[in-house]
Amino acid sequence: MDALVTAVTALALVAGVVTTLSTGALRSGVRVLLDLLTAAGLLRLVGEPGWNGLAGAVAIIALRQLLGAALSKPPPWSGRQSSAPCADDDHHLPLASTGETGKAGG
Repeated sequence: MDALVTAVTALALVAGVVTTLSTGALRSGVRVLLDLLTAAGLLRLVGEPGWNGLAGAVAIIALRQLLGAALSKPPPWSGRQSSAPCADDDHHLPLASTGETGKAGG
């Protein structure tokens, strides 16, 4: 059973790295890694149903929940970094409704 747990843990690391590299999204890779580490923790719990195995599984699931909650929030820099360009400079653009150039709304 220990060999299976070790194999699932190693494959979790590989799957997390491959997911991160193929999608370019670190969040997706971490989520895949944590899901597979949860599976490895549950397999370890099945193999040795003692308090140590239970504590390990609980720790992995708690870590997964905390990191999942932290990763589900948008990053603080996801908003617009600069102000919108000034509308005074776009008088040469055609208006969508009439096709004419000029100031919008007037």
